[in-house]
Amino acid sequence: MTIKPSFSLLAAIAITSASALAYEILLMRLFSIIQWHHFAYMIISLALLGYGISGVFLALNRDRLVAHFPVVIMTNLLLFSFSAPACFLLAQQIPFNPTEILWAPVQALYLCAVYLVLTLPFFFAANVVGLSFYRYQQQVSSIYAADLCGAGIGSVGIILLLFMVFPQKILTVLSLAGILAALIVSYAFREQQPVMKPWIIFSIIIGTVLTFAPAESIRLNISQYKSLNQLLQIPGARVIDRNSSPLGLLDVVESTVAPLRHAPGLSLNAATEPPEQLAVFTDADNMTAITRYNGHPETVSYLDQTTSALPYHLKQLADILILGAGTGSDILQANYHAVKHIDAVELNPQVIDLVKVKYADFAGHLYDSANVTLHVGEARGFAATADKSYDLINISLLDAFGASAGGLYSLAETYLYTEQAIQDYLRHVSPGGYLGITRWIKIPPRDEPKLLATVINALKQTGAQPPGLQIIMIRSWQTSTLLVKNGVVTPEEISRLKQFCNDRSFDPVYYPGISAREANRFNIQQQPYLYQAATALLSDQGKAFIEDYKFNIEPATDDKPYFFHFFKWRTLTEIVSLLGSGGIFLLESGYLLLIAALLQAILASLLLIALPLWLGKSKLGITNLSGTDLHLPEGRQAGVPDVTNPSGTDLHLPEGRQAGVPDVKPGSGSHLRILVYFFCLGLAFLFIEIAFIQKFILILHHPLYAITVVLSTFLLAAGAGSHVSKKLSSSAARSAIMLPAAAISLLSISYILSLEFLTGFLLEMGNLSRYLFSILLIAPLRFFMGMPFPMGLAGISQRAPALIPWVWGINGCASVISAILATLIAMQFGVTVLVVLAIGLYGMAAWYFPESTPA
Repeated sequence: MTIKPSFSLLAAIAITSASALAYEILLMRLFSIIQWHHFAYMIISLALLGYGISGVFLALNRDRLVAHFPVVIMTNLLLFSFSAPACFLLAQQIPFNPTEILWAPVQALYLCAVYLVLTLPFFFAANVVGLSFYRYQQQVSSIYAADLCGAGIGSVGIILLLFMVFPQKILTVLSLAGILAALIVSYAFREQQPVMKPWIIFSIIIGTVLTFAPAESIRLNISQYKSLNQLLQIPGARVIDRNSSPLGLLDVVESTVAPLRHAPGLSLNAATEPPEQLAVFTDADNMTAITRYNGHPETVSYLDQTTSALPYHLKQLADILILGAGTGSDILQANYHAVKHIDAVELNPQVIDLVKVKYADFAGHLYDSANVTLHVGEARGFAATADKSYDLINISLLDAFGASAGGLYSLAETYLYTEQAIQDYLRHVSPGGYLGITRWIKIPPRDEPKLLATVINALKQTGAQPPGLQIIMIRSWQTSTLLVKNGVVTPEEISRLKQFCNDRSFDPVYYPGISAREANRFNIQQQPYLYQAATALLSDQGKAFIEDYKFNIEPATDDKPYFFHFFKWRTLTEIVSLLGSGGIFLLESGYLLLIAALLQAILASLLLIALPLWLGKSKLGITNLSGTDLHLPEGRQAGVPDVTNPSGTDLHLPEGRQAGVPDVKPGSGSHLRILVYFFCLGLAFLFIEIAFIQKFILILHHPLYAITVVLSTFLLAAGAGSHVSKKLSSSAARSAIMLPAAAISLLSISYILSLEFLTGFLLEMGNLSRYLFSILLIAPLRFFMGMPFPMGLAGISQRAPALIPWVWGINGCASVISAILATLIAMQFGVTVLVVLAIGLYGMAAWYFPESTPA
């Protein structure tokens, strides 16, 4: 008699999957706040580790667990509900600091502790879904559909929640969702009242406590090195407003005792100071300021004493574009110089709300000015769709100095400063106009040489003029401003540049015809580093200079959008030797954090997935992995369903196969084929997933949006592919795998070759159309990617079903590792190489496909 899951149980499974995926995305948002990066690679890896450990746990204990199915499901749901907030709170108590990863070995242990603690909730959620697969072996398709639908709903739901609720409060929402699922399970098994009653009462108690728990019960332990915490150390500084969205947590801070004065790179000769200001922090860092403005330009004259004011002194500018308008300092600067029209672009609508609504009187209704046209959008997207040219396109200080200096942004993808971005901007600069980019000064220089190298390459590809004739660059003690002219820099502009720098004690870095003695007069450095970099990069020795430089300053591209990745392996020993004498400023800790995370993922997957499977091989009916003596556990009958694959196909011994009789030829090497096949799939699948997440950050404008769209589409399309694979699996011959392998390869190659066109096409669309077309672009590839795994399981089910738990372990190990390894490869070699490697791995998997007939 076939046992069917009730609708109530399917609903509980859907809620569990939704909560688990929402928790995964939420952790990325929370880590962006408490640290400096969303750590997507690590969160995906630890989630997969939780699911992998669950597979091992269920494989070794499934019969005992199925015998107590309702209680086990309820227990795991309640444990998920409790552990989701508890594990995050516990992880916050671990004194992990990524900036110390190199010189404090204990930080590697702290990182590992954070990794393992946050794995627990995923383990409990996976137990619910996995054990349901085992119990309802004849109805796996129904369980799988509920799982996928729930995950898809969770990925969208978390974005909506992030607009409505503070991130830490969502932990409580997910806990309540888990308790709701537990109560639904209790209803599904209500006939077992004596057993279920205590669990029902316990669920209601926990749910009540969570519902009425004060909001401050879950606090974010933000890194003490973030600039918000540093400002709050000043007497009289306090947070007066807080807003949250998927794009960032905004804190507004006033300082009543020590007045806030935010004017990055202000000239040492400045005679005026900023008026009253309110500090605004995004994710507790990247400080900007709302300046009190009374409508009189002279009140913000201090802005004329910064390096970013340079283009206004070279010529009269009538129409400008400000990318990343934020709290309005660049608009105030333009108003001071009587610019007739300003297009201001800001990605985060909540930042606009602060200036335009909440603090409109304080800011002088800046965004309502007649000469300002406000656009809510992303810089690259706006540049792609703009239908006009500007006298100036301005990008100023869009990242935090402290994090950038510490190498903490090195893992962050940014498409603002790539060769393709520079070309997009320059296409919208009018003849004789400028692209202006202001950055922080760091010693030794990293950002500026990399930006110069990127701009020079972008100009070379346009071929309009020799790059050296189009570039101007100056610096103060804290900031530098690079101007790229659409045309040749004239002697009159050079004369005005010199006057501007002399009046403000700024140093020219480069202009056509500059001499070395002009480059280091006011803000004196040991050597004129930026001048040397600029002249070298513009010479015939540019490539050699990049190769010999202490930091990685290779031009950033859309294929390698890691502008802040400066780490070079060959300089590591030199940096280590200097740590005791202030060499911390040379350290690019973000990349080393990635290496540490990869090592811990390898170790965790081997110890927690591979080793338990090896030690429990006798329970799995595997007494010799050399290819002999493979049998079912005692009492298991031939032809009786044992384990099911995600597509819903029953996996069992063929009729006539006797328990305990070898079903693989000794010495055939079949186990090696199986290992290679499923290990390659585990690597290749995540390689493509990570590659798509990184590319869609450009298209969808934010990492969280990209992760949500890619994951949800991958899940739903995979379910469809897995279902269709049942027909292909019927032959279980190697030829069957060729269709999905070839389709994956062809689609991947097509996307790589047409990516620049597709990106430009999608960036020109509206938000809704962009999301819909992104889904349509992802779905076909993911449809075919959903086939190889269940097809391999189907092949094994016919020749060696006892190996199925081993196969899950192999794939789990590879998946845990590949999420981090993929990011490392993308940073080092580019997304294209990552996709090509994935294609090669799928090809290798097809070659090693475990056929149903003995080899």
